[in-house]
Amino acid sequence: MFHDMSTVEDTRTDFADATITPVPITVAHGDGIGPEIMDATLRILTAAGAALAPETIEIGEAVYMRGHSSGIEDSSWESLRRTKVFLKAPITTPQGGGFKSLNVTVRKSLGLFANVRPCVTYNPAIAIGPEGMDVVIIRENEEDLYAGIEHRQTQDVYQCLKLISEPGSRRIIRYAFEYAKANGRKRVTCMTKDNIMKLTDGLFHKLFEEIGAEYPDIEQDHWIIDIGMARVAARPESWDVIVVPNLYGDIMSDVAAEIAGSVGLAGSANIGKNCAMFEAIHGSAPRIAGQGTANPSGLLLAGVMMLVHIGQSKAAERVHNAWLKTLEDGIHTKDIYREGHSKIRVGTKDFADAVIERMGQLPTMLAPIHYPEVVKQIVIEDELPKVPAVQETIGVDVFVQHNGTPDELAASLLECQTVALPLKIITNRGVKVWPQGLPETFCTDHWRCRFQSDKAITHADIIALLGNVDNKGINFVKTEHLMTFDGQLGFSLAQGQ
Repeated sequence: MFHDMSTVEDTRTDFADATITPVPITVAHGDGIGPEIMDATLRILTAAGAALAPETIEIGEAVYMRGHSSGIEDSSWESLRRTKVFLKAPITTPQGGGFKSLNVTVRKSLGLFANVRPCVTYNPAIAIGPEGMDVVIIRENEEDLYAGIEHRQTQDVYQCLKLISEPGSRRIIRYAFEYAKANGRKRVTCMTKDNIMKLTDGLFHKLFEEIGAEYPDIEQDHWIIDIGMARVAARPESWDVIVVPNLYGDIMSDVAAEIAGSVGLAGSANIGKNCAMFEAIHGSAPRIAGQGTANPSGLLLAGVMMLVHIGQSKAAERVHNAWLKTLEDGIHTKDIYREGHSKIRVGTKDFADAVIERMGQLPTMLAPIHYPEVVKQIVIEDELPKVPAVQETIGVDVFVQHNGTPDELAASLLECQTVALPLKIITNRGVKVWPQGLPETFCTDHWRCRFQSDKAITHADIIALLGNVDNKGINFVKTEHLMTFDGQLGFSLAQGQ
């Protein structure tokens, strides 16, 4: 359900411009501390003269409990698709199985492929965080392991599929370069683990280099994610724009926000071709809900990003600068308050009041923020269809459940192989165990059995092989075709193959 916001406290100031038509936005107050920080945020945005026409929807815990497994109702989707702008407070997902992530559902359903998270340090205005950190992490938002495709395949083994697509990778990488270009950024860094995941992360790295060649004025480099993440933690001032696949980006953006000072200070934008969602990056913090101590800054800065997105840059500028002035005046909430450095410790409402009192003022210790009056939206057009690759199937990986030894399994499978599909290798958790495996290798009950030809085969060949496996009483739980694309292998070799 949704309703208008006619009951919201009127905090309009002289900054309000009656000539600006209010922009419809969808607002969700969320769970835990959500209602407190949303009320503070809306009061500040209104005081800055933001022209908004909010309508509220209910999402989160109460909706889950009414039987909606994704935490959102049909009427809320109607609002989101109509306004195309979503300002969302944190929500609580109930414990236990059967409940889907609302964030992932909204991002995927509305095509919000780009997650943009600025992580900025405010030292010396607050006594935490390093100096000079100003990094923007641009995270692919829809695929990777967050596709959420999981299976239990045997007694011992569970599987989660990592899906990286070429179209999805192309548009997030291009978005990162376009963001850097639009915002005067000098460098874009890609981070992957393509020394191990040569096909999935390898594709992301390859496309980064391909697309990067179209932006010769922007410095660009690639790092392996583990050392790259370590360097972000050790030298946060050294980075500019970082583009990463979904899982790495989720972890990195939280780490970077905490390094900058607090996850409570970080806002986030989720951008799609038609819609956008703006939110704090932290959770609903139920342990402090109702105490009036939460820091509204993360959601407020998300609101600033929203104002820029909808073309109200002047209001965004006023909010951002008043917020910076509040920080440098030493008026701090509990999470950033430091004895001997901060001046006044305040709660959520008083912090919002302090920002409103400073509306129109500029910071003097920190650099004032300026947004151009006209901000051109970054639009990533769909890529033109590619010429289809010549695709051939040359084998099949048959995953089986087996509680014996590799040699015992191989003996049975050799009786199942066909002329078209001979048995080449058996692995356990990716490591070769037959032929000539090592006795020290730890094995579970989940085995990959690779049958491979040196020429193209048919589906009938695979079906005949599986019939033999079934007749032998071997429990196969999954198959994957081994294919080539324009003559190039479309599968990885086994460790030890």
